[in-house]
Amino acid sequence: MCSMESIASIQGAGPLILDGGLATELEAQGFELQGDPLWSSRLLHTNPQAIQDAHYRFLVSGADVVSTATYQASINGFMKHLDMSSESAQELMMSGVHLAQEAVQQFVTSNNDTERGRPLVAGSVGAFGAFLQDGSEYSGAYAENMSIEELKAWHRPQIGCLVSAGADLVAMETIPSVKEAVALMELLREFPSSRAWLSFSCKDGRSLCDGSPFLEAVRMAQRSSQLVAVGVNCCSPALVLPLLETISQLRSPALPWVVYPNSGEEWDRLSGWKASGTKVSSIAALSQEWMKQGATMIGGCCRVGPNHITELRKRLLIKFQ
Repeated sequence: MCSMESIASIQGAGPLILDGGLATELEAQGFELQGDPLWSSRLLHTNPQAIQDAHYRFLVSGADVVSTATYQASINGFMKHLDMSSESAQELMMSGVHLAQEAVQQFVTSNNDTERGRPLVAGSVGAFGAFLQDGSEYSGAYAENMSIEELKAWHRPQIGCLVSAGADLVAMETIPSVKEAVALMELLREFPSSRAWLSFSCKDGRSLCDGSPFLEAVRMAQRSSQLVAVGVNCCSPALVLPLLETISQLRSPALPWVVYPNSGEEWDRLSGWKASGTKVSSIAALSQEWMKQGATMIGGCCRVGPNHITELRKRLLIKFQ
């Protein structure tokens, strides 16, 4: 399991660079993922080498952390859509960590980069809404009809598998509601040696997708001793700075911010990604401002590829030379 000390050692004097959109990179290689109830996690079953290769490309491009292909994965989902037993589904979930670990080992063996520490593997855990495949991870509406215990019961098998497989961190991401975040924080205590980051899904520069103030959500998350960072992902890059400004009063060296927005394009559940109509500055161009606000873990989400991570790393390393 990863510790704050190991993160500090890999960061050195600079930020920790996260990867980009794994599904985006897989689609760039010709895989059809849109509309699949398992999204990129189906390839854990049908083409695991493609997953490992995509992780490797992000590592070569400059990522210090790669996230597993398990965002939209679940034991129930694998059993339903792949017609497999619970035991096989658990093994498939754990394979997401193993493939990322193999990519890290391949990178370490093939690249004599003494300035970078060994990259980390983050086990990706998406919101319950991702399983529903109806875009509700961007609304959080489902949480209104679920209890904390029901949400914990849903997430427990996935987190258990990722931890058992040896993920350095758990990435609890695109969380749209405070209730689900509370459930995840409580569940994390069942794995006391594990560390995680928590990133929210936000609809504007002040609020989570369920309408809760981002400030209050972050304040709640800061009560956990197992988090290494808290922040936001899969929003427009233009929203990151306003969101960080709303939590400036909570800034603490003990719990930095994690930010990894998407490209700024808008997602339509029926037609896919489309231009937002507003030109959005690149993640690399905005990243130094985010660092000034306390972000030390920075990367990209949907529609962000390896070339963007290369640009991001180059921009941030210039600052520290």
